Amino acid sequence: MKLTLQGIQDRAAFEQAGIQLPSYDVASVVRKTKETPRWVHFGIGNIFRIFIGGIADELLKKGEIDTGITCVETFDFEVVDRIYHPYDNLALAVTLFNDGTSDRKVIASLAEAIAAKPGDTATRERLKEIFTAPSLQMVSFTITEKGYALRDASGEWFPFVKADVENGPQRTTGAIALVASLLRDRYEAGRLPLALVSMDNVSHNGEKLRNAVLEMAEAWKEKGYVDEDFISYVSDESTVSFPWTMIDKITPRPSEDVAKMLTDLGVEDMDIVITGKRTYIAPFVNAEAPQYLVIEDSFPAGRPPLEKAGVYMTDRDTVNASERMKVTVCLNPLHTALAPYGCVLGYTRFSDVMRDEEMLKLVELVGPKEGMAVVKDPGILSPQAFIEECINVRFPNEYIPDTPQRIAVDTSQMVGIRFGETIKEYVARDGNAKALLGIPLAIAGWLRYLLAVDDEGNEFELSPDPMNEELQELLSDVRLGQPETYHGQLQGLLKNANIFGSDLYEAGIGSLIEDLFKEEIAGVHAVRNTLKKYL
Repeated sequence: MKLTLQGIQDRAAFEQAGIQLPSYDVASVVRKTKETPRWVHFGIGNIFRIFIGGIADELLKKGEIDTGITCVETFDFEVVDRIYHPYDNLALAVTLFNDGTSDRKVIASLAEAIAAKPGDTATRERLKEIFTAPSLQMVSFTITEKGYALRDASGEWFPFVKADVENGPQRTTGAIALVASLLRDRYEAGRLPLALVSMDNVSHNGEKLRNAVLEMAEAWKEKGYVDEDFISYVSDESTVSFPWTMIDKITPRPSEDVAKMLTDLGVEDMDIVITGKRTYIAPFVNAEAPQYLVIEDSFPAGRPPLEKAGVYMTDRDTVNASERMKVTVCLNPLHTALAPYGCVLGYTRFSDVMRDEEMLKLVELVGPKEGMAVVKDPGILSPQAFIEECINVRFPNEYIPDTPQRIAVDTSQMVGIRFGETIKEYVARDGNAKALLGIPLAIAGWLRYLLAVDDEGNEFELSPDPMNEELQELLSDVRLGQPETYHGQLQGLLKNANIFGSDLYEAGIGSLIEDLFKEEIAGVHAVRNTLKKYL
């Protein structure tokens, strides 16, 4: 069996292998999507294909929509060249249940895939055609948290952003600049309305997307590339909206076990690809079953009936409470607390981390005790039920091939959201955050992880993070087994509100984190001993 439009014509073979095929006319969906695009998505990796693509697939199956998604990649163009085009933009979605069973289906809602390579005039014209179409209703994003960042930790523009500002709308490289440029095209086509919907795991994601687009637009105005009327167009949320969202579905890297299972069933060419930019991707996507998507219902140009595919459509306050519940208490902080320690303790499967006595104690302290004390109930989802599902069902699922190494990616971009909000809540409530222990332990664990030496004294490779080089340089003189080599190197970092959301010394926990870090570098097994001591 081949995962191509020609290949899925052999329906009997796929169905015999237990793989569901689209019930709708795929060729018709592709044609209509190209003629009358309604939904564009930027950032077309794993979670997009199985979750967002799965939502569109469900709506197509139910006959609620007749067009799919236009998929745009601005970062890793190999994804389009090696995973989309060779498979006719089809994706094989594999849902892994904690009893060892799985659900398998082909998703065909990803109707067009575009590699938005800088300088490619044909691609840029095609994107302009799409963005000036009156039919276009929404543009969604899963470009990761760092995709919205225009400035580094010191507040300076990244070099590529500076180039985008200088070069103007016709020669963009970054995702935000491209989106701002395409919005200018839509503005010039008659101030057509649109919703730009961030679906990334970041607090106030809609606000961050809006701020980034507006910052680029304002910078262009200063250079004379756009006028004040364009700024007014982008600023008016009754015309261009930036709905807030909360999204949740654990979607790890593709698993060799799943690749073998599909190959054994008779599906060809299921090889996992590691691109030059270190994207782990395959023709299939493996993920857990639970998934949550809460969206602020603000769509000036209309929208698909997303609620008919399980999406919660609500108001901004409810989205914010749902997102804060997940990102700052019930899921993401637990991941960020456990992943660096999991790496340092030598684990390569996240489900095994959840079977470690100290790790389980840490996660119970960070979430159910410290986080839940200040969480706000969003009403549509129960924080207690959500966190219990994470700790007791989702995280221990041994069939989800997730790793602490994957979860530790870009931790520097996340600690301010995932721990910083709870820290600020404690400061607001108590005047300081000295009641916290689990979160300081988690931060100390991440800093210890940055030494890239495990608890046995063996070197390991850090997961990708834009601040790795800077942070390792900061700790370059610190040696495992020589705690005296630490003499305050972390103080500037712990005071940096751009990283942690506040000055951790002012919050009352900076010195505690330093003390915990020094204990964890005391020697071999010092991490385990420190965890045992405090937990």
